[in-house]
Amino acid sequence: MKVCSSTDSIQAGQSLSGNQTLISKSAVFEMGFFTPGDSGNYYVGIWYKKIGNQTVVWVANRDQHVPDPSLSALKLLKNGNLTLVRGSSTDVWSSNSTSTLSNSSSIVGVLLDNGNFVIRDAFNSSVVIWQIFDHPTDTSLPGVKVGYNRFTKKKMILTSKRDLNNPAPGNFSLEMGLNPTTLLFKWNESVSWIGRWTGKSFMTGYPDRKWNEFPYGVNLTLVTNEYEMYFVYVATEPDAFTRMKIETTGELCHYVWKDNSWQWLKNWCLAPNGLREFNMLCGPFSIRNIYSTTTLCACLEGFKPKRPKAWESGDGLDGCTRTTPLQCMAGDDMFVEVRDVGFISKPEALNEVNSTEACRATCLSKCSCNAYYYDVKCFIWMDDLVAIVPRLPHEIGPYWHIRMGTFPILENKAANRKTFCIVAAILLGWLLFTVLGIVLVLVKMRRFGSAFERVEDSLVLYMYRDLKVATKNFSDKLGEGGFGYVFKGTLANSTSIAVKKLKSFQQSEKQFLTEVKTIGIIQHVNLIRLRGFCAESSRRFLVYDYMSKGSLESLLFNKSATILDWKVRYHIAIGVAKGLCYLHEECRECIIHCDIKPENVLLDEECNPKLADFGLAKLIGRDFSRVVTTMRGTIGYLAPEWISGIAITPKADVYSYGMLLFELISGERNYTQVEEGMEHYFPFRVSKTLRLGEDVLPLLDCRLEGNADKEELNRACKVACWCIQDDEKNRPNMSQVVQILMGVTRVGLPPMPLLLKRLAGFSMEAITYHQETTSG
Repeated sequence: MKVCSSTDSIQAGQSLSGNQTLISKSAVFEMGFFTPGDSGNYYVGIWYKKIGNQTVVWVANRDQHVPDPSLSALKLLKNGNLTLVRGSSTDVWSSNSTSTLSNSSSIVGVLLDNGNFVIRDAFNSSVVIWQIFDHPTDTSLPGVKVGYNRFTKKKMILTSKRDLNNPAPGNFSLEMGLNPTTLLFKWNESVSWIGRWTGKSFMTGYPDRKWNEFPYGVNLTLVTNEYEMYFVYVATEPDAFTRMKIETTGELCHYVWKDNSWQWLKNWCLAPNGLREFNMLCGPFSIRNIYSTTTLCACLEGFKPKRPKAWESGDGLDGCTRTTPLQCMAGDDMFVEVRDVGFISKPEALNEVNSTEACRATCLSKCSCNAYYYDVKCFIWMDDLVAIVPRLPHEIGPYWHIRMGTFPILENKAANRKTFCIVAAILLGWLLFTVLGIVLVLVKMRRFGSAFERVEDSLVLYMYRDLKVATKNFSDKLGEGGFGYVFKGTLANSTSIAVKKLKSFQQSEKQFLTEVKTIGIIQHVNLIRLRGFCAESSRRFLVYDYMSKGSLESLLFNKSATILDWKVRYHIAIGVAKGLCYLHEECRECIIHCDIKPENVLLDEECNPKLADFGLAKLIGRDFSRVVTTMRGTIGYLAPEWISGIAITPKADVYSYGMLLFELISGERNYTQVEEGMEHYFPFRVSKTLRLGEDVLPLLDCRLEGNADKEELNRACKVACWCIQDDEKNRPNMSQVVQILMGVTRVGLPPMPLLLKRLAGFSMEAITYHQETTSG
C-alpha cells in the first residue's frame, strides 16, 4: 500500500515510490527520491523544502543508487524495519531496526520539522525504534549525534560524500575519540586532531578561543547515559535554519540561512591540521598548490585526471593516471625530472647501487617502480606516488625522476615507410586545400572590396565603406538609444545585421579595441551577439546579429501589435534574468548593464530574449551611462542609489529588472498610471495586493483576459517586489531570481518598499498583514 500524498508520516505496511514524498508538518523538510547533480542516479534522502536548491541533509542508500524511482519503493515493514527495495524483492538499503511493540499497527514513521525521521510508537512518541539523528551522513542538524553506543559499539559519525554527483561515503570523517573528551577528524586511517572537550567548552586549534566563542553559531553538548555517549550540536540561533557539514574537500563548515539573505551563508570552516602533511585533497600522481585558495589539484607532467568529471568539480582524490601506459620493458620507458616537490611516503633505499645510471636501470628493471633519485645512494618508489607536496622556497631536496610510458617503437622499416607515405599524402592534400582556399579568399576579397578581416578569431573588423553599403548609406533606421543610432543592414552573403553608430565617443582607438575585444568574447544565449566593429578615424560602429522581432518595447506596449501571451512573457522574464546572471556572476569581470529596460531586450523569431547594450556601460564608462540614462527618460528604471550617488553594484540592475518585470505583468509603462494618483502606480498596487493576500490575477494585463499560470504570476509579483527594495542588501541576486522564477527556490512575502509608502502617503496600519500559506 502506497502512502497518501501531502503527509508527514508513513504507517507500517505503507511505502513511498516514484515522486511521492513526505513533508514535515510545517513544510520545512521533505523526504523522498532525488537525484544529485547530473548523475541521473536516484537516492532516498531528506532535504529542505522551502529554501535552497534542494539542500540534502541525509541520504539512506549512499552506497547503492537505484536507476528508476518508479520501480523502487521505500517500505516501512510491520516489524519496524525501514527498507528500500528495487523491483519486487531486491534489497538496496535497510535501517536494520526491529520493533518490540506487540501491535504492529501502532508503528509509524514521522518526518519532523527539525529534519529528523523517527520510527516510533504512534501512541507514545517517547518510544523510539529508530531515527536518522542516530545515523547521520555528511550533515549535522541541531540535535544530530556524534558519538557511539556503549552496548552495540556502533559509532555515530559524520562522513563526507564522494563528490557532487555521488553521495557515497568519502575519505573524511568526524567522530568521537576513544577518549570521550575528544573529537577526531579522520582521513582514511590518518588522524588529525582539531579539538578537545574541556568539560565546559570545546577547544579548537586556536588555543585562546573556546568553541562557543569561535567559531560562532555553535554549542556542543556532551551527553552521557547508560546507553550512549555523544556530542550533540545545539544552534545558538534557534530562529534560523543552521547546519554543519563535512565537505568533500575535508573542511567542517557551518551554514546559516536567513530569510533576508536568500542563500546559505558560510559562517566558518575548520580545516584539519596537517593538510599539507597528509595532502588530503590530491590522489596519486597529483599535487596540490598550497599557494592557491582553491582545492584543485594538478597532474604531474605526462599524467591526466583519472576521473575528469570529478576533477572538474574540484575532487582530486582519485588522482591521475599516465597518459601513455608503461611498457614494463627495460629501456622502453622514459623518466621526467620533477623539481620543487617532495614525497611524504618513504622510498626503498638500495645501498649497493652506486651511480645515477645504475639507479635508473634498477628502476626500469622493476615494473612496479614509479620513481627514483640518486643522492649518495639509490632510492626508488615501488607504489603509486601519493602525498606529493610542493616544496617550500626555503626547502632543499633532490630532484625526482618520475617514470613515464613511451610510444611503441615501430617494429620494421616497412611500417615506417607506410606511415611516411600516409603522412606525406595527408600533408600534400592539406597544402593543396590551403592554397585553393587562399585563392578563393583573394578572389572574394577583390570582388567584394576587402569587406572585413578577422580579429583574434572571434570578431570581424569591418571597413566603414562596407558598412555604408550594407546599410544603404544608413537609411533604414531601427531605433535610437542613449548610446547611439541603430540601422539595419545586409552583408554580401545576405546575412542581416544591426549596426549601432556610437555617439559622443572620446576613448582612444587602442582603448576602444581592447574593450571591444573583451566584450566580443562574452557569449550567452540571452545576450545579443557582437559580430564585429568598425574603428576608422573618429567613427565607431558595433555590428550585431539582427533580431527579427525587434525590441520588447515595440511588442509589449504597441496596442496594435500581436499580444504577447503569458507563456511568452514568463519565458522572456526568465531569459533576461539568466542573461543578467551571466553578466554579474559568470563573466571573468562582473559587468553591470546599467540600463535595463524593454528597449534593450530584443527578441528573435521565436521570441527568445537577448539583452542588448550589455557591454556599452563597460565600453563607454559608468559616468556617461549614468548621464545618458537620466537624460533619455528612463528614470523609472533607475535604482535609488543612482540618485543618492552611492557606489553602484549589480543590485542596481536587479532593481531595474524588477521594474521591467512589473511591465511584463501589466503590459503598460509603470509611470503611465502615476497621473491617476500614486495609489494606481502599478508597483504599489502589486505590493499592496500581496500584503493583503488578495488575488493577483486582476493585476495581469487585461488583454490577456486572465489567461496565465496563477502560481507563475504570483511568483513574478513577489520577485518584482523583492527586486525593488530600497536597501540593495535586501534585493536578491540574479541567480536567486532565476531559481525562484523556475520554481526551484521558494520565496517569502516581500515587505512594501519604504519609497512606495512615502510616495503614496499610505499608512501601513490600514493594511492587515496576510500570512501566506501557498507555495510559489
